[in-house]
Amino acid sequence: MASRVAGTRRPDIDVAHRDLVETSARFANAFLRWLADTPEGLTYPRLRMLEVLHCHGPAKMKDLADSLGLTARNLTTLADGLETDGLVRRVSHPNDRRSTLLELTASGMAAAECSLAPRLAEISCLFDELSATQRSQLQRSLTTLVAAMEADQPIPPVASGR
Repeated sequence: MASRVAGTRRPDIDVAHRDLVETSARFANAFLRWLADTPEGLTYPRLRMLEVLHCHGPAKMKDLADSLGLTARNLTTLADGLETDGLVRRVSHPNDRRSTLLELTASGMAAAECSLAPRLAEISCLFDELSATQRSQLQRSLTTLVAAMEADQPIPPVASGR
């Protein structure tokens, strides 16, 4: 089985692929830092959760985790922080005693309405640096790569030079 450990050398990967990996990693790190840099303290994951609840109403924790692409543990941590800040609250599901719903509080609704449009406009401006064709190509490429990672495709073994 091939190793995914950082620093593992793959002599069969050419320079262009290594450059692509390095550039992708630099973009991912820079993009996440850029998303986190918000004056109102609403990180992108927090803003995204507020957006989903604002647009779709109360949601089961599991459904919210699936929608946001988070593990149950990460969603719980995110929900705990938003609940502590008074932006969401947990309520019993009216038809399923085993389920808990998350819903926006009045403060959460106000934060969503105040922050969503300007922040999403900033994010859109970043991608306006690309042409419509480039954005479409990037969308297709990222979708393909995410699908491959989510399918947990194995890394091919390194060919032996012997």
